[in-house]
Order: sequence, then C-alpha cells, then structure tokens
Amino acid sequence: MGNEAHDQDYSRKQQAYQQQSHYSQNQKLKLLVLVILTNLLSIYVFTGPLSFHHYPSLSHSESNLILHELNSSKAQLAASQSLLAELHQKLNSTNLLVQALLIELSGEKDKPFKASSNVDHAPVKLGNEDSDSVAIVTSDELILAVGTHKLPFGYSPRLGSDEIHMPVGSACLDFHEELNQYMSYDIGGECPVDDVFSQRLMLKGCEPLPRRRCHPKSPTNYVEPTPLPESLWTTPPDTSIIWDPYACKSYQCLIDRKKKPGYLDCKDCFDLQGREKTRWLFDNGGLDFGIDQVLGTKPAGTIRIGFDIGGGTGTFAARMKERNVTIITSTLNLDGPFNNFIASRGLIPIHLSVSQRLPFFDNTLDILHSMHVLSNWIPDTMLEFALYDIYRVLRPGGLFWLDHFFCYGSQLNKTYVQMLDRVGFRKLRWHAGKKLDRGIKKNEWYFSALLEKPMT
Repeated sequence: MGNEAHDQDYSRKQQAYQQQSHYSQNQKLKLLVLVILTNLLSIYVFTGPLSFHHYPSLSHSESNLILHELNSSKAQLAASQSLLAELHQKLNSTNLLVQALLIELSGEKDKPFKASSNVDHAPVKLGNEDSDSVAIVTSDELILAVGTHKLPFGYSPRLGSDEIHMPVGSACLDFHEELNQYMSYDIGGECPVDDVFSQRLMLKGCEPLPRRRCHPKSPTNYVEPTPLPESLWTTPPDTSIIWDPYACKSYQCLIDRKKKPGYLDCKDCFDLQGREKTRWLFDNGGLDFGIDQVLGTKPAGTIRIGFDIGGGTGTFAARMKERNVTIITSTLNLDGPFNNFIASRGLIPIHLSVSQRLPFFDNTLDILHSMHVLSNWIPDTMLEFALYDIYRVLRPGGLFWLDHFFCYGSQLNKTYVQMLDRVGFRKLRWHAGKKLDRGIKKNEWYFSALLEKPMT
C-alpha cells in the first residue's frame, strides 16, 4: 500500500510539473508573439501610410503660426531661466542670513568684534569648524565678499558645481579683526586710503584680499599719460598718483633719495636717466648678462611673453618691450608707488607678493626673470616651492634668468645648487662671484644663472 500511494503522489507531481512547464512555454510564446507584433506595428507606423512623410505639406500661414508659437515658447523659457537665476541669488542671500541667525541662536561665545558699520551684524564663521583657524566676521559686506554664490541656471554642468567660491587667502582667517577693518567702508563711496595697511595684511598671508564695493580715491588734476614709446623713459607727472601713504610727495623726491644714507629697496631705480638707462644692455661675461645675449640663446622671435618677479620700476620690461617682448612685472608699493610708475611707462604691473602662486597656467611663459628678490632671505622650503612654481609656468624650452642671487659662500653649493638641480632646470650659463663691497669680509656671494626648462 505504501508503495502504491508513493507512486500515485509521484505521478500527480509529475503531471503538475508538466502542466506548469507547458504553461510557462505558452507564456513565453505569447510574449514572443507580442514583441513581434509590436515591432511590426512600429515598422508599419513609420513606413506605412501613417508615417510623417505621407502627411500633406503645411501651408505657409500654418508654418508661420507654428514658428510664432515656437518663438513665443522660447522667449517664455528664457524669461523663466532669468527668473530662476534671480531666485537662486535670493536663495543664496537667504542662506547667508539663516547661517548668521543659527550661529546667533546657538549662543556662540567667541571673542567680540566691532561691527563695520552703524548696523549690528550677526557673526558668521569662515573656515573649517574642526580647524584652529576659524574667523568670525561681523560685516555683511565681508560675508557677501567671501561667501559662496549660486551660479545661474545652466552653468553647473560646465563648472562641476552649482555655486562659486570667492578666493581669499587662508591666513586671512588668522587676522579677522584686520579683515573686518579692511572691509569697513561706505558701499558705493570712496575707499579708505589704506595701501600700507592692506599690503601688511597681504604680507601676513592674507592674499588675495577680498574685493570691495567702493571707489579708490582719484588723483586731482590728472592728465593723460605720455604716449609710447616716449613713456618708457619719461618720469610721469606728480599728479598721476595719490601720495598720501608715502614719505615722498613727488617723483623728484624719489629720484633724490639715492643721495641719502640708509637702505631703501630699489633706492635709485626711479631715476630713469641714471643707472636704469644702462641696465641689461651690456654683457660683461660674468654676473651681468645682456638681454640680447640671453635672447640669442633661442631662435629669433620665440621669446615673446614673460614675467619679472619684483621688477622695481619696470626697466627690465621696458628693455624687453623695445625688443617686442611683453613682460608682466610683479611688485609691491613698499617705499614708493612702484605699480603706478610701471603703469605710467606703458607697461603691465601686477600687485603680487613673492609668496603667492603665480597667476599663470602651466607651460605658458617663454621667460621668467628675477633680480635680487629671489635670494637667501627667503626660507629654503618656501624658495623651493617658488622654484617649482616657476618651472610649472614656463613652457618646455622656456628660460629662467636668475639675476644676482645673493647668498653666503657656505650656502652656494650646499643649498642652492642642489635645490636647482632637484627642480630639474638645465644650466645654459652660470657665474658666481663675491659681493664686491663686503664680500671679502663676510663671505657674501652673488650668482647669476640662465636656466632652461627641458623640452621633454
């Protein structure tokens, strides 16, 4: 009996399995037929009498009507995009206010700061909360200047973000009182005359400074500049700049200071008819390289654009301009209006300290020059970063003219020769010599080098 019952149960299961398999096959067959019919119907729609190319042609008036509707839709879409961009900006401003309110409600106990206007502002944190460098800003103007701003509709995919961050040096976070002072002004009014203050803030590492919404004080009795090429060797009128931050109140005073004792940076470089008139014209085979000899190391016309680090009053750039080479000159207005003077000569100044990353893209410049500025007063690690940055912006085959680098004799081979070799420059010219006035006593040396970035 047991075997018979087992056989009957097995028979029933086998029949059920066969019925299920048959049902599954029927379902697959029906699905296959449905797919075939769908494809046939699609082919018929697009190739048969219902396809679009069998429709009768539209009349001229109907085409105009459709075109008018399309243009109207396009205009409405553009208006919607503009409205959306405006809403994004309003949303960003609201976010900033919400951040301020949240910090105020959370009961922050940070050091109090003076507000930068007659209105009290809620403080806002800048920087990573986990970091020791967290600034508390109390100025609405500073919040707007350094905060994030939403991008207009459509720009996010191209830039990889839906917002843009304003660049401010990280060291600014260590000097929040000075930063709030710098951003204290009347919006739309005249900026404070704070050149010395702002440069000291830059030299503390707060570079770049935030933008401001105020107008710089304009010189009185301003006149048009001297035309090129006469401007290259003409002292500009005293009315071309504001003299408030400087000890001298005229260019003649700056020219005469070369006769006075004491050390000043670029002491005689405002006298365009003095030593400046002969700089880089003659090659003595030693420390003094001539511009024509340097340019002669490359095929004619291939040195076209470059950069001069700490270029004084721009004489190197003037010499290069006479040879159809465009040079941008970096300098600070320490002890004199260097940027203004360079611009008055028809040259390009850039207000930049030696510690900032060079504002050029990789492999772009033909030549880079520096005289005196790059020397042993710069800490070794900082200098090596600067040399790698110079290597970065030079194109393959580009020239680095290191002009009168100052150091002590013990540093020459032990530190700086090895450093330049590590960076990877190739030496085209190299000359070293003792400093003539004090070199014998204190073992002080100069070296001048013409270096090349390798082609590969």
